[in-house]
Amino acid sequence: MIKTIPTQYLKDLGDLFLKIESSHASKGSLSLEEGMEEAISMIVKCSTQGNKIIFIGNGGSAAISSHQSVDYWKNGGMRAIAFNDTSLLTCVGNDYGYEHVFEKPIEMFADKGDLLIAISSSGKSPNILNGVKMAKSLGCPALTLSGFKPDNPLRGLGDLNFYVPAPTGAYGFVEISHETLSHCFVDMIIERKLKEIPKHES
Repeated sequence: MIKTIPTQYLKDLGDLFLKIESSHASKGSLSLEEGMEEAISMIVKCSTQGNKIIFIGNGGSAAISSHQSVDYWKNGGMRAIAFNDTSLLTCVGNDYGYEHVFEKPIEMFADKGDLLIAISSSGKSPNILNGVKMAKSLGCPALTLSGFKPDNPLRGLGDLNFYVPAPTGAYGFVEISHETLSHCFVDMIIERKLKEIPKHES
């Protein structure tokens, strides 16, 4: 898929966006538009109930998590958090093992009804998988963003899942797609909120 010509890279990336696959735990495969509407509904429901949105990810996905958690609360007016503090990660990693660095804070801070957004390019990271399992055990729905192999384990764990069919190792394509999806969700929510605000008569 990835070509050496820069403009071809951009074309391939643009084409990939519309090939993203979505699935629901009970409804099965969804069209991309249906999946995105479902994601927006999950996020809005979580927020209007007074719950929070929790983002988790490693490496580039951690950067997406931090970025989006700020956008969701600052621009979207929703309570959101990412567990990326260095003291937290090194403490939990040292005491329990890195595979538990998200599971443990989720166990401590997640409330029933919170929404977990779990991001992993490979969909195989043990700490992400453990985080999702812990969230679900606490009554928190999970939305997952994964890529590379279509049978990656994260893709089947969420209540709602988005899969980016990019070649294994094409981190840029997957990460940009995940960031774009996350941005789209919050931007659509903001836009719809603005449309609901009654205009003052002049």
